[in-house]
Amino acid sequence: MQDVADRAGVSIATVSYVVNGTKAVTPATRAKIEAAMADLNFQRNRAARALAIRRTQNLALVYPALERRLGATSVEFLTSAATAANRSDYHLTLWPVSNDAVGLKDLLSAGLVDGVLLMEVLLDDPRVTTLRDAGTPFAMIGRTADPSGELYADIDFDATVSAALDRLESLGHRYVALIGERGGTGALPGYGPQVRTDEAFARLVAERGLRSVTVGCEQTASAGSDITQQLLAEHPEVTAILVRNEQATLGVMVGVRQAGLRVPDDVSVIALGTTGDISTMSSPALTMMQSPGEELGRLGVEILVDYLESGTRTPPQLVPCTFLPGASVAPAR
Repeated sequence: MQDVADRAGVSIATVSYVVNGTKAVTPATRAKIEAAMADLNFQRNRAARALAIRRTQNLALVYPALERRLGATSVEFLTSAATAANRSDYHLTLWPVSNDAVGLKDLLSAGLVDGVLLMEVLLDDPRVTTLRDAGTPFAMIGRTADPSGELYADIDFDATVSAALDRLESLGHRYVALIGERGGTGALPGYGPQVRTDEAFARLVAERGLRSVTVGCEQTASAGSDITQQLLAEHPEVTAILVRNEQATLGVMVGVRQAGLRVPDDVSVIALGTTGDISTMSSPALTMMQSPGEELGRLGVEILVDYLESGTRTPPQLVPCTFLPGASVAPAR
């Protein structure tokens, strides 16, 4: 920093203001300092800064990646969170730690991060207990059964399911099925998004006087095709299907055709909580309630950083999925 100050003809304190962003300097002075930094190939020593401020400027995003595939929607959450962390001058690191919290305690004891962002949250999540016991600040993209006092952002599942049913009801659909996640590799018992979707669906169809059936399958396209054929054979009166199983969604579309029916003429299909990229992979184009992945990834990081920087406890943030029109929904047959 002294070399940069000498090259730019300013004090070392002024260089520090620019490097650390702690005080405004004139544009002309900043330009001289940045030119000197470039000439000297100056780069901030993050390890030294961490020692000085007693912070690592690192955040960990904990995702059970060794057990559960990273789908398109998960990647959307991750990239958005990483971008938000970078804007706040933090690094975001993916920690593929299982939901049973084995190994998480050892990682926390190493003091490598200032805070943790949890994804794929269970209603009774052991990782939350581990983080509380360790005294490590954390926020969740998702929520436990009782998230009182915790920092989190999550999908508003009630509003999302309600909007999907509104669309189907307006087209005359009275018998609706829900296909969710059940069993197989990557299945998470007590997985918050699935449980809350199931509960919202059961309550809302009852309130509206609709007939319904709920089934589930593994997170694969072939499983989606198989369960759809079975569903339509056992419940031929079903005219619409909601799908909350991203990996199986395209298989559901195939399953309708293999059952000798057409989408959307015979059966309408709406995907819940997935990315818009999936729509273009389907024929016909899939109608969906699009996941607010980018918004939730950003919110999760901002909530955590606000707490780390100022102790601010941001109120819970619930964001509904948004309707993305496609060609897989039509009036009930």
